[in-house]
Amino acid sequence: MISCPGSAKVHSCFLPLIGNGDRVMASSGRILAALGLLSCLALSVNVPAAAAAPVPVPVPVPVPAPKEAVRIPFTQRYQAVQHGGLVRASNSSISCRREVAPRAEPCADVKKGAAGVNSDFEMFYSEVDDNPDTYNSTRAELKVPQGAKVSYARLYWGGNLRVGEQKPPRDNGRVLVAEPGGAYKEVLADTVVGHKSDTGSDAYQASADVTPLVRTGGAGMWTVAQLNIAMGHSEVGAWGGWTLVVAYEHPREPLRRVSLWDGFEGLAAGAGQAVETVEVAGLRTRPGSRGKAGVVGYDGDRGTLGDSLSVTIDGSRRVSLSDGKNPFNDVMNSTITEFGHNAFVRQPDHMNNLGYDADVFDLTPALSDGARSLSFRFTGESQGHFLGVLFVQTDARR
Repeated sequence: MISCPGSAKVHSCFLPLIGNGDRVMASSGRILAALGLLSCLALSVNVPAAAAAPVPVPVPVPVPAPKEAVRIPFTQRYQAVQHGGLVRASNSSISCRREVAPRAEPCADVKKGAAGVNSDFEMFYSEVDDNPDTYNSTRAELKVPQGAKVSYARLYWGGNLRVGEQKPPRDNGRVLVAEPGGAYKEVLADTVVGHKSDTGSDAYQASADVTPLVRTGGAGMWTVAQLNIAMGHSEVGAWGGWTLVVAYEHPREPLRRVSLWDGFEGLAAGAGQAVETVEVAGLRTRPGSRGKAGVVGYDGDRGTLGDSLSVTIDGSRRVSLSDGKNPFNDVMNSTITEFGHNAFVRQPDHMNNLGYDADVFDLTPALSDGARSLSFRFTGESQGHFLGVLFVQTDARR
């Protein structure tokens, strides 16, 4: 849901009411008559004016907070078979400010990719705009091909509400978004918000359909601000970020099947113990087809092992999804990559995102013999993490 632009502090826009004052002639009789009329109006506000109907004054309608659930099973949000594909823009919204743990690497080195976890640092909002009325603003490039038509777009955001401070959950379903070269617009969650509180963290993910906004804004640098996440330091650490997933059509691109799944699943602590499976069925991919799979996760710590992602093809052959930036036993390691590389411009462009993952993996090896179904299997790291989004693109045939 997208409301009209305006103040970042309200949920509705208002137009000023402008009235024309009547000139009163400078004669005592007319002055007395005018005063008498004003007295009548003041004492009897329910009496309608003879000359014109009263103008209704708009009253702000409170926007109800979206419903929440501690667990949302992964379900299919969007699917299509079309000439085109999937792209995404993403960034983390918080990073380290100073080291707290004695053996922590320098914060500046961690931002460049050195090993480090968010619980070793005091965490602080990233800020790229010059607007004093916003906080944790970050940008990322959306690469919609020239000439493409956006068929669907969804924005996901989330993080941890409890660190050195406790943020109110009532603000989980709201962010500010600015298209390339545009002003901020308020975006409100349009579906159930995943929200789970435990002894160490208070995590959530929200999302909204932003298809009209992305159709208008198009390719370029998108800015997202005011994610409801906490900063500071704790044993669990701070994390948070956003990902914009876009399906598009383009007549010159191959026929592809695109699928978007989302939910909110906490994989409990214990390396390899917790498992979540998502199955994409009904495929008709030929041998040698190409494809990719994208994942959004929260609180994945670099160097904390046990978390993995694999895909089983047609219920038999199993392939591990990993690359040079995402090892097979540490895939949720605070990276934002595509096939192990930085695929688009981000501001800021931290290599270690300290608890936020938005990675795209190459599915082509898994499709070498073709596929009718793909079953994605996630396992949790030793300290646990959260899953929010899975999107899949494969070559198709009719």
